[in-house]
Amino acid sequence: MADTATRTMIRTQERRVSAAFRRRPGQRHPLVATAMALPLAALLLYVFGGWEAVVTQASSVGVMLGR
Repeated sequence: MADTATRTMIRTQERRVSAAFRRRPGQRHPLVATAMALPLAALLLYVFGGWEAVVTQASSVGVMLGR
């Protein structure tokens, strides 16, 4: 007869170990998020013509969101 209890215990331990090294969904390192946002910010700065336009757009979006 096969020894299934031992195999089950080993698989459970393997799952726990692999779960400890997995990243949780929806979380990324702040530096990665910054590296993703900076090119978009530079593009918006160039397209809308300077800081004043970007600040005006951000302010209007903030007002629309109720902040």
